[in-house]
Amino acid sequence: MISVSNFYQTEKKTFEQKLITIKKQLLTSSLLRLLVFALSCFSIYFFFDNSKIIMPIIIGGIVIFLFLISKHTDLVHKKQKTQALIHINKTEIDVINGDTAALDIGFEYLNPEHEFSYDIDLFGKNSFFQYLNRTSTKSGKDKLANLLTENKITNIETKQTALKELAKKPKWRQNYAATASLVHIETNANTILKWLHNYQSFLPKKIITFLPTLFFTISIVLIFLNYFAYLPFKIIVIWFFIGLAISGIYLKKITALYQKANKAKDTFKQYHQLLSQIENETFTSQLLIKKQQLIKTENKKASTIFIAFSKALDALDQRNNMLFGIFGNAFALWDLKQSYKIEKWINNYNQKVENWFKVIAFFDAQNALANYVFNHPKHVFPKIKDTNLTINGKDLGHPLLDETKRITNDFTIKNDEFFIITGANMAGKSTFLRTVSLSIVMANIGLPVCATTFNYTPIKLITSMRTSDSLSDDESYFFSELKRLKFVVEEIKIEKYFIILDEILKGTNSHDKAIGSRKFVEKLVNSKATGIIATHDLSLCKITKTLEEVKNYYFDAEIINDELHFDYTFKKGICQNMNASFLLKKMNIV
Repeated sequence: MISVSNFYQTEKKTFEQKLITIKKQLLTSSLLRLLVFALSCFSIYFFFDNSKIIMPIIIGGIVIFLFLISKHTDLVHKKQKTQALIHINKTEIDVINGDTAALDIGFEYLNPEHEFSYDIDLFGKNSFFQYLNRTSTKSGKDKLANLLTENKITNIETKQTALKELAKKPKWRQNYAATASLVHIETNANTILKWLHNYQSFLPKKIITFLPTLFFTISIVLIFLNYFAYLPFKIIVIWFFIGLAISGIYLKKITALYQKANKAKDTFKQYHQLLSQIENETFTSQLLIKKQQLIKTENKKASTIFIAFSKALDALDQRNNMLFGIFGNAFALWDLKQSYKIEKWINNYNQKVENWFKVIAFFDAQNALANYVFNHPKHVFPKIKDTNLTINGKDLGHPLLDETKRITNDFTIKNDEFFIITGANMAGKSTFLRTVSLSIVMANIGLPVCATTFNYTPIKLITSMRTSDSLSDDESYFFSELKRLKFVVEEIKIEKYFIILDEILKGTNSHDKAIGSRKFVEKLVNSKATGIIATHDLSLCKITKTLEEVKNYYFDAEIINDELHFDYTFKKGICQNMNASFLLKKMNIV
């Protein structure tokens, strides 16, 4: 079986070779267009006195030139997509080598009020989101952030099955991501949807349905008659201005439509390709089939409907071309025809577009999750069980730590148990809390966790690990912490949570802290809560004498040869070795 790293290296080399070929084809295409243009100009000059020959030369030259432009545009798109695929594989190689600097940190999703995301560094620099995110669209990125924070514990095995299937389709996922990355969004999806939902038609349907076709037919007849000298040229001129006058009646409204449509054009142009990829792929998992069916409910495929709209938007965009902007409107009422097509599409599908956009965002987000699964074949999918054990994990570690340096621990906690963890500074308490927290989040969204085995009874997560004072709200650190603990208490009245606390009541004196911490833990235990609290307050460990649901664990530190050593191992009992005074002395502070 090919390794993950070798797969990306092979794909990158394949696309680099393909890019060389495409660049050669583009050069040939450019030279061919130049040749056609030169030959057309020479022929017009040579046969300038013969109007019957010049007309076919002009028409033929334009047709051939437009055909070559179309082919050149296709090649440019292939080049861009191939470059995107090279970038995708290079990114994966960089991440495997420990370089995540180019990845989006998801700063906009930082939320200190969330149940857990701020405490466990889910977003921000060097966050799990930064390590995980490979979405290519803004809506997909938002969907991924929502999946990470929604705190849902339903249908986990269904989610796992979908991710396992997508993980086995790395080439399909990359093709989807490369296509999506070429979408240049000028206007976000919500703005486009709002425009479509609120759009008011302005063209008279009964007349516009046949008028442009009739007008164009008459124009062809008139030009044909003039060509064979059956009709004077002044009639063509009069007809020319009649066409411009009719188009001019709706010029202001068509221009307004064009400005809105132009902002949505690129989105629909790329999205129809994404829909096509979803429609044409074979899925077996229940979740993926369900999403696929959402874009197959029409008589036509959603991709076909999207491409029709994309073509209409492209056609209206041709009004900026002199050929279509003047002559197209004069002889074919071009703007009216294309505007009617756009209005008809909006009236038929404006209520369905939102679901299709959601499916695109769903697969973008799921592909990012599946990419994580593919990149971590040694990680295990949690076995979902309904037992008295909330978590039973072996060799549990933090996925963002270097595998060669990562220290793992076995961790088992029963329902309604509460662990007090003591330990020296820097001994690993906070890292362990974030490891357990992240494992719960990953398990709940269907991801594998960094462990060799992981049995799990699904539970929501809530934490209080990082609070700060707020100058803008005139709030002290202590009051901010009390508000957070109040939030925890109110939430566990509604649903069952796994609670993780780190050194609570830091903003008060030691005596008050000891009394308050004990009462708070008693309250949590009496409410049948499950969770962990890390503390330096060894007096809190005495609570195990009266509450059998509470267990003591610790992380140790040793001073060997006047140097501090940590083993980062999770042990049963109470820590006896604290290191603050040693560090103060070692660093010549005291």
